[in-house]
Amino acid sequence: MFAKGHWYRLDPKRAYRAPVPVVIVGNLYVGGVGKTPVVIALVQELFALGWKPGVISRGYGVKLGPRAHIGQGDLDPWAMGDEPALISEQTHAPICVHPNRRLACQTLLKTYPEIDVIVSDDGLQHLALARDFEIIVQDQRRNGNGWLLPAGPLREPPSRLNTVDLVITRQASPHQHSAIQALRSPAELSAWLQITGIRSLVSKINLSVDEFIKFQACKTLHAIAAISEPDRFFKSLREVTILYQGCTGLPDHHPLDAAFFKTQQADLLLITAKDAVKCRALRDPRIWVVETETVFSDPLWATKLSTQLSRLARSQPE
Repeated sequence: MFAKGHWYRLDPKRAYRAPVPVVIVGNLYVGGVGKTPVVIALVQELFALGWKPGVISRGYGVKLGPRAHIGQGDLDPWAMGDEPALISEQTHAPICVHPNRRLACQTLLKTYPEIDVIVSDDGLQHLALARDFEIIVQDQRRNGNGWLLPAGPLREPPSRLNTVDLVITRQASPHQHSAIQALRSPAELSAWLQITGIRSLVSKINLSVDEFIKFQACKTLHAIAAISEPDRFFKSLREVTILYQGCTGLPDHHPLDAAFFKTQQADLLLITAKDAVKCRALRDPRIWVVETETVFSDPLWATKLSTQLSRLARSQPE
C-alpha cells in the first residue's frame, strides 16, 4: 500500500478523476464500523441541500463480471449486495456496483447524467480513483492495537487519520458522546444510531418505540442480526427498553430465508433494516424491522461539506 501510494503521488494523473466531485467514505479498521449508516445520512443530506448524488460501491459478496451492476430504488440484494440495496432503498439515489471504481463512476454518470456528486461507499485504499473529500469512519475500537494486517486490524497506519478531511467516530449512544473528551479538531465528530420506529415487514404497519413496547406485551420476542457487530444491535434495543427473550447473532451479510425463520419459535422476530432488504419476498407476519437514523454531534457537518463541494464543482473542467 505504501509503495502504491508513493506511485500515485509521483504522478497523480495515473488516478481517474471523475468530472464531478467525489467523496470517499471509508475505514481503516477491518470489518464493519458503521460506515453504511454514515453513507446513507450523507446522501440524504446532499439531496436536502440541492445536490443530485450518486453512489458507487464494491458490492461485497456479489459475483460480478466485466459489467457493472446499476440501479435505483428497491434493488435485488443478491445482484447488488445487501448494503448497496439498503443505501438505494433508503436514499433513492442511483447506485453502481463494481470493484473497479473507475468503471463504476463512468457507468453511473453515463446512465444518470444529472448526477453532480459521487459518494463512494468504501474505496479509501482504492487509489486509482481520485477523490476530493475523504471521510474515515471508526468505532470505539478506534485503532485497536495499532498494527497493520495481519498482526493487527488496520488496513493503513493510524497516521492516515491525519491526512483525511473528516473523521467520524461511531458511539454506542449520545450519552457516551457527552462523556468523552472534546474532539481533537473541527475535522472530527461523533455519531450514533437512534431508533426511530419499528415496522412490520409484511403489513407495512409503522409503530413508534412506545407503541411497539405496548404491542409486544405478553408476547415472546427474538432479536436477529446478521451484521458485523450484532451485539451493537441488541444493546440498542435494550437501551430503549425493548426487551427480548432471546437473540441470534450471525456473520455479516449472512443470508436469511424462510427456512431460517421457520425454525424460530417466538411470537415476534426483530431484524435490522440491513437484513430486511434480504427478506422482502418473505410473508412471515412475525418479522418486524427496526428503523434507525444517524445523529451527528455537529448537525451542520454536511452543510459545511456541501460548501466545499460547491467550490470544487465550480473548479471542475467542463
